[in-house]
Amino acid sequence: MESKTNILATESIPKLLLKFSVPTMLTLMVNYLYNIVDQIFVGQGVGIMGIAATNVSFPFSIICTALALLIGDGCAARISLCLGRKEQQQANKCFGNAFFILILCGVFIVLFGNLFLKTLLLLFGATETILPSAIQYARIILFGLPFMIFNVAFTAIIRSDGNPQYTMKAMMIGAVINIILDPIFIFYFDMGVQGAAIATILGQIVSGIICICYITRFQNITFQKNNMILDFHTTTSILSLGIPSFITQIATACTQIVMNNMMRYYGANTIYGSDIALSCYGTMMKVYQIAHAMFVGVSSGTQPINGFNYGAKQYKRVKQTYYTAITIALIISFVWWLIYQTFPAQIASLFVSTEQTDYIAFAVYCYRFYMLAFFVYGFPMVTASFFQAIGKPINALAISVSRQILFLIPLAIILSPQYGIKGSLISAPIADISTFLLAVVLILYELNQWNKKGLFQS
Repeated sequence: MESKTNILATESIPKLLLKFSVPTMLTLMVNYLYNIVDQIFVGQGVGIMGIAATNVSFPFSIICTALALLIGDGCAARISLCLGRKEQQQANKCFGNAFFILILCGVFIVLFGNLFLKTLLLLFGATETILPSAIQYARIILFGLPFMIFNVAFTAIIRSDGNPQYTMKAMMIGAVINIILDPIFIFYFDMGVQGAAIATILGQIVSGIICICYITRFQNITFQKNNMILDFHTTTSILSLGIPSFITQIATACTQIVMNNMMRYYGANTIYGSDIALSCYGTMMKVYQIAHAMFVGVSSGTQPINGFNYGAKQYKRVKQTYYTAITIALIISFVWWLIYQTFPAQIASLFVSTEQTDYIAFAVYCYRFYMLAFFVYGFPMVTASFFQAIGKPINALAISVSRQILFLIPLAIILSPQYGIKGSLISAPIADISTFLLAVVLILYELNQWNKKGLFQS
């Protein structure tokens, strides 16, 4: 056990980031591939209406990811801090409490989602024409979401145990199952969006079970049933550290819902119509999630390193880790910005045939405007993760909520009445630049305080 924790204090930072970031990155990318694969097969097999139906169901997945990150990231950050301080029993109790909360969340999402499904889908932006297909898809998807919650939460928890490759393998197995079954159910059995939903939940169930089985393989913590009894201090410490990740995802869900409704309302005033606008925005956001997963991988990969070294008062390594992660994130940001600006038509054509000229034309317009300032996107995410890892959730929260809640959504609501759908799309790059500037101010202030206290001499 000693060697497993000491590696965070002795191994080279680039090597540690590679070890912890890449598996997490790939795990999340595979998780998002569930939705992309569904969209591709649904687009080719059902058409634009099917894409729009799965798009308005997507907030369910985002909300479940938010709950999973609230518990998983909070638990992982707390475990890393406890292990750095050699508080073994507290680390064990942290996992036990987190495991029980995950069960409660899974049960809640299935019951609540089924009870208010139609109302929720209309809230998420469904039009009357796509509502029946959206209900068929979402009704099935809901039963796989508890397993997705375990997948995402255990990604962070298992990473904090020093074995990020395990969840990567679990998610890849689930993805392979989904990819194989999608065309079988959609094309061979002619099940449409229902077939896509069944393929998705079968993959998620398998991945979830594999992740849960890791409980018997923990190396740095021990699972005990009595630790599942909720303790107020332990639970609040988990939730407080996980709040930034939760708020970020909930803000993403709110953004998706607001933008869906913008596409529905203002898309109707264009030559493309509501359904094309909804489906284009949906496919863009699926690809966007792949890019987003890379930044989550880098930022989350820094957490066990920063959490342990901050707890062990190795402040120079914390600073070095942050600078290395920022460099990587900015490089990734620029590459994805270049892809979005150069190949929007090619990306859009993955989901529909090239004969859908109206769809392709709007997709190009949508991608280029929405991703105009994506070259700075990664900086705030890594900075928020830095504050989360060192136990300063307020700063992390300020950065996490600013892009969607403070800037993007208000700007979309303000600009859309005057500029129509263009106003909705241009709000994103303005929000990206504004969030970047906020993150710069907060991190410079924090590092300046460390320098005044002489922490970099430690």
